[in-house]
Amino acid sequence: MPKERALSPAETAVRARRKLTNKLIAAHEAARLRPFLAADVKLIAGDGALILGADAVVEAFAGQFADPAFVTYVRTTEQVQVDEAEQRCAERGEWTARWRTAGGESLMRGTYLAVWRKQVGQWVLESELYVTLAEG
Repeated sequence: MPKERALSPAETAVRARRKLTNKLIAAHEAARLRPFLAADVKLIAGDGALILGADAVVEAFAGQFADPAFVTYVRTTEQVQVDEAEQRCAERGEWTARWRTAGGESLMRGTYLAVWRKQVGQWVLESELYVTLAEG
């Protein structure tokens, strides 16, 4: 059986920050997501909508959290690639969204790519692209 390689400090940090964002989203704490976002973050949502800037991203999450049917988004990291200078990372994975419905629950899922950059010693999201691949 092949031995797994050790994660770099950058990979470990990005994976940990992703887990924290998942917890904040599950707790519906939009304002606490701000430290994870670069001021000029760019997000393309699963429906193709473009959201520009940390304020707009936090506002979009707050809007979702205000919907009583909204449950959560979960992003599951599959791969993190780090640049040679260890200043940027590409994170790739799968995402799932859940809403309550009269019949139980509705799910959306797809794939995502996120770009993280090191800013003042901390990893922040520079951009994210979400692609919806299934709804129902």
